[in-house]
Amino acid sequence: MNYANVTQQLSVSPQISVEDIEAIKAAGFKSIVCNRPNGEGADQPTFSEIEAKASSVGIPCVYQPVVSGKVTTEDAVKFEENLQKLEGPVFAYCRTGTRSITLWAMTAVKTLSFEEILSLSQKAGYDLSGVVRRLKNSGETPTDHADYSHAVVIVGAGAGGVAVASSLKARCPDLDIAIVEPNEVHYYQPGWTLVGGGVFNANETVRTVASVIPQNVKWIKAGVAAFSPKENMIVVDGCRTVKYEHLVVCPGIKLDWSKIEGLSETLGENGVTSNYRFDLAPYTWELVKNLKKGKAIFSQPPMPIKCAGAPQKAMYLSCDHWLKEGVLGNIDVQFYNTGAVLFGVKEYVPALMEYVQKYNAHLNFEHQLVKVDGKSKVASFKNLAEPDAPLVETEFDMLHAVPPQSPPDFIKVSPLVDANGWIDVDQSTLQHKMYENIFALGDATNSPNAKTAAAARMQAPVVANNLLYERGVQTGKAIYNGYGSCPLTVERGKVVLAEFGYGGKILNSMPSWVLDGTKPSRLAWYLKEKLLPPIYWEGMLKGREWLAKPKTHTPQ
Repeated sequence: MNYANVTQQLSVSPQISVEDIEAIKAAGFKSIVCNRPNGEGADQPTFSEIEAKASSVGIPCVYQPVVSGKVTTEDAVKFEENLQKLEGPVFAYCRTGTRSITLWAMTAVKTLSFEEILSLSQKAGYDLSGVVRRLKNSGETPTDHADYSHAVVIVGAGAGGVAVASSLKARCPDLDIAIVEPNEVHYYQPGWTLVGGGVFNANETVRTVASVIPQNVKWIKAGVAAFSPKENMIVVDGCRTVKYEHLVVCPGIKLDWSKIEGLSETLGENGVTSNYRFDLAPYTWELVKNLKKGKAIFSQPPMPIKCAGAPQKAMYLSCDHWLKEGVLGNIDVQFYNTGAVLFGVKEYVPALMEYVQKYNAHLNFEHQLVKVDGKSKVASFKNLAEPDAPLVETEFDMLHAVPPQSPPDFIKVSPLVDANGWIDVDQSTLQHKMYENIFALGDATNSPNAKTAAAARMQAPVVANNLLYERGVQTGKAIYNGYGSCPLTVERGKVVLAEFGYGGKILNSMPSWVLDGTKPSRLAWYLKEKLLPPIYWEGMLKGREWLAKPKTHTPQ
């Protein structure tokens, strides 16, 4: 835990864990304020988890979520009211601590000079010069000043962001690039299915952001607050401004845990888990190992979600373990899918159905998980085929829940999106439909491809090529065909390797006599377990475009 004292009554901190609560109490703090909305990060504990632990040691908690970079005067007034009501010293946290200290600064201006605010914040390790400029400018961030200026700015250091930076550097080593990313860790999220299946250790799926950002690419450690595409500028935490010539946006997707009533409060206990969170995937494996009889439920939310096959992958690997342990016959396996089909590309369904039947798993289509009562171990589903019918309530011993998903909040409110909140791009070139110097890739775009790391691996070289074409460096434009891949882990040792593009067109990487993706194979498992991780870390993130070189053409 790394916190900073701002005043005698307030300290601010980056995201804390449940385990930090004891240390916070020991340090003498009397109250906690959370300024981070649930679901911002893949490893982020919910406020309910923090509150439950804090309550057990006698520390009251207040939840005042503020969207990254969207600190308003009203937020600051409410924060001041919370500080006045709560017993001090108060411990406030968000993702990095910036939102919390910004809230303080916006009300401290009533009693402190700008110089005093800057001095106190600098001593705490935060640069609030942008906030002070905003305060001096009647609460508006000035657009005539740039704290940073780069030829190419990339929003997000996930799979897409790092890959496109590396692909750009591979083509144009001297290109001036900056990546805007608030988090300090980078995850290999495709590995979490195997963590939940007892194949990988969670630590194998994480590295520091600093270690994966390409050499000579600047890291601006901040979250994005706003986009000003007409000024070729973004605003980041602390009201700082970043100017660009070209912008690449790849912020990932938001997990809306709170959209399922009661889910956040019981994640990680009472048999409720999810492979969609780094810290919960190991709990999935613990539940699977310890379950000998009872009911296991696996849920899938409405589309779109990242890795649409992941909810059923968890079911298959769990069932395979129970089968090998001789206890599957004692376990009632239920799969509740909000959608109407098992998998969106029909060619792969027969192989999957063979495993559904092998494991005697029961499929419930058009049933959406809407509520979880962890203490009673009851899950409630809405029957979409009969919307007026009462909720279907079912008890469970294990629940693997997947939350609804949406674009990040700062994307939804930006001028870059379509009517549904997704970044509006040309699905072939991944260039923004309105702003020609903006590109986007990954889970936050409206291109109708599967939202997978494999898709980002193919998209990154396309974006790199087409951005450099706009800069006059490349002679041809590249086309993205919608490629995505979903290695469906139907048992430990076999995978149905689904590879497809726009419209569900099959796009196999290898001849069918080598690997027929419509059938389970050990070769596909070897690819998933042994080859894809190094392809990710040492290929995709390093600008080595193995099996991902884009085809180009010269526009007429």
